[in-house]
Amino acid sequence: MLANTPLAELMRPQKIDELIGQKHLTSQDSMLRKMIENDDLKSLILWGPPGCGKTTIAKIIENTTKNDFIQFSAVLSGIKEVKLVMQEAEQRYQLTQEQTILFIDEIHRFSKSQQDAFLPYVESGTIILLGATTENPSFEVIPALLSRCSVYVLNNLQEEDIQEIILKAKDKYLPELKEDFLSYLIQISGGDGRKALNNLDMLRTYGDLASLEISQVGKILQQKSMFFDKGGEEHYNVISALHKSLRGGDPQAGLYWLARMLEAGEDPMYIVRRLVRFATEDVGLADPNAITQAIACKEAVHFLGMPEANTALSQLVVYLATAPKSNAVYTAYKSARDLAKKTSHLGVPMHIRNAPTKLMKDLGYGDNYRYSHDFAYGYHYQKYFPDQLPETTFYTPSPFGFEKEILKRLEWWEKLKKKQMGENKE
Repeated sequence: MLANTPLAELMRPQKIDELIGQKHLTSQDSMLRKMIENDDLKSLILWGPPGCGKTTIAKIIENTTKNDFIQFSAVLSGIKEVKLVMQEAEQRYQLTQEQTILFIDEIHRFSKSQQDAFLPYVESGTIILLGATTENPSFEVIPALLSRCSVYVLNNLQEEDIQEIILKAKDKYLPELKEDFLSYLIQISGGDGRKALNNLDMLRTYGDLASLEISQVGKILQQKSMFFDKGGEEHYNVISALHKSLRGGDPQAGLYWLARMLEAGEDPMYIVRRLVRFATEDVGLADPNAITQAIACKEAVHFLGMPEANTALSQLVVYLATAPKSNAVYTAYKSARDLAKKTSHLGVPMHIRNAPTKLMKDLGYGDNYRYSHDFAYGYHYQKYFPDQLPETTFYTPSPFGFEKEILKRLEWWEKLKKKQMGENKE
């Protein structure tokens, strides 16, 4: 039986003191530890990446509590089964005042309407809800339920944690495995304790571990699958890291986060869309060529596909990271948008209205419009804002890159404007 039992199950801790990692949750003064030791559990959600110990903590609670403990997988169980269990729990609670701990693994897999079914039982104290999820509960758990649960965040295991897990398993079940493999096994685990043990399981089935070489280990375990959830929170965390690295002018970090996404299978067109946005939001007119480079990269990605497009994306990442930065256009639009929403009822001034018909001309559309090209320097001041709205400055160029030239032009036109306005007064 031991030979057929997964190593991850054989090595699963049974007590809180045996849990490796997550010291912020297992320390003597932690609330979670006190609840487990005192068997005074409240509804809670364990949130963290795969293989960090969420299910193990639930199993430890099951081993230590005097309450009934029922486990469900949101992947395998339907809401009808859960409702039946909750009804039985309610009957037990009414008769004996004993609560039921309901452990829902991957609770985010239940829809929002299905999660509603837990709410009255949690509110009444009939059940203590214990949820586990790899997804951000702020987005995946309904607010009414979330507000009644404490959220405990678990992190990827550290290298020393993975090392301790591997050494314990090696000493107990794979004593002939060479310690030279340790650093490699730690590296490919990606902070996932379950994956580390599953890798050892695969080696356990190999047989002659004493003669095993590191090159064979790589072939047996195949290639490491990088931790990157294209549909979940990590997707947005990594693209945010790329964006902020470029904004901070760090091409080295930018290349790192780009590689993290590409090697994990991210859609390169999604990445280039975000980079086009960056070119307009964070570089802007400090380097007008940034948007040209970004669109050219988009065409290259579309034309080449992966993996050949990785160099085009790398080139754009380095270009954007080292370009002068300005968010002046970005902030100018936000300010203009806010004012436009408040004043959208104001009409367009008559002198800058379009007049394609005789009737419209007769009504004064386009009257007194000054055609700039007919005047010295190709400029003539006239008000372009609605009559009832004062002229407002939204865009102020930064002193960087090409915006220095734009600033000179705006200052020149402002001098011409003041001169013409002075002449008009005379």
